[in-house]
Amino acid sequence: MLTVRIREGKEKLLLKHHPWVFSGAIESKEGDGCGFAEVVTHSGEFIAYGYYDEKSHIILHLLSWNIDDKMDDDFIRSLVKASILRRKALFGKKDTTCLRIIHGEADFLPGVAADCYGREIRILVSSRFASSFLGVIAAELDAVLHPSVIEATVDRQYAAAESLKEQIRIFRNGIETKESDNRGNVRFIESGIMYEAAPGKGQKSGFYCDQRDNRNIVEESANGRTVLDLFSYTGAFTLHALRGGALSVDAVDSSESALRHLLYQVHINEDEKILPQASRDKVTIKSADCFDYIRSIESSKYDMMILDPPKLAKTKAALDNAMKAYKDLNRVAMLKIRNNGIIATFSCSGAVSREDFRMMLSWAAADAGVEIQILRTLSAGEDHPVRISFPESEYLKGYLIRVIKD
Repeated sequence: MLTVRIREGKEKLLLKHHPWVFSGAIESKEGDGCGFAEVVTHSGEFIAYGYYDEKSHIILHLLSWNIDDKMDDDFIRSLVKASILRRKALFGKKDTTCLRIIHGEADFLPGVAADCYGREIRILVSSRFASSFLGVIAAELDAVLHPSVIEATVDRQYAAAESLKEQIRIFRNGIETKESDNRGNVRFIESGIMYEAAPGKGQKSGFYCDQRDNRNIVEESANGRTVLDLFSYTGAFTLHALRGGALSVDAVDSSESALRHLLYQVHINEDEKILPQASRDKVTIKSADCFDYIRSIESSKYDMMILDPPKLAKTKAALDNAMKAYKDLNRVAMLKIRNNGIIATFSCSGAVSREDFRMMLSWAAADAGVEIQILRTLSAGEDHPVRISFPESEYLKGYLIRVIKD
């Protein structure tokens, strides 16, 4: 095992169980190559065990603060199993067959995001640690859950930073196969609504199950409203708004293929009588740059808007520009929406804190000359836990607000 010594004064967050160690915090390393490491203070006192890899943009991930733990494949398997068992109460629900079963550092497995979609499991790999132990992780997932297939995809956002090749790896019965990926779409349900996701395609692992609770909240507020679903992707918010009794929904996204899939999902849910009849007639789609599109709409056309943009701040360095973009988007939405209209607004940027996002809304409201009331505070569901020693795990934050113009 390697030994990594931390510079004096750089150990404070690590002792509080923050899992990230950057190169500037490291004083010395004993041993060659990458692998498990014992991490000690400047004076040699034990801090934690971790995984060291100089090719990773986070050079050292801490895994355990228990000196009695043994760092090996069995330890990784135990982390996977524990993560699944923590979600035991969420399995077996008749109205939901889609949930996250490993949530990265929040579940002590850095760079591993694993989601169940019905009988399939999809893993999004965003660290060299995750790539190195992917076989072990897949084998344990198979041993506990017995999925029909496990698909692992390298997150393109992190591939370059982690020196990882963008690729898809397939595992059956816990063993990696060399089969060509010609599987059909996987069908699953969330909160009683039916979805399909194509293998090896789409954003992240194919579907955003972190918004499950928020979709239900939007549905509760949609009755009798004219809705704009901005950054709609394949339309989960649209489907909930329709089931909630929306008069109409305009779905806007930059991806034409995502919008076509949105309409397909409206059709299958209408056919299955999950959505009211004639729901398809209530939906229009538009492929456009959402930031430009919202400026072009007529004022007071909508009394409900959903603003769910992609990650705008991938790093702390991008925070200032991201905050300007969030403020501008929300300011224009507040100007355009009807008096007393409802906006569900989100940020999935880990670099943006909840306090940052709330302050941004206050600035946007002031510039728009409106008052806003916060009706609900929105976040990811319980299968996406926030680890208190790792505040970055609270990446999704949002608010349901009312806009008052007079």
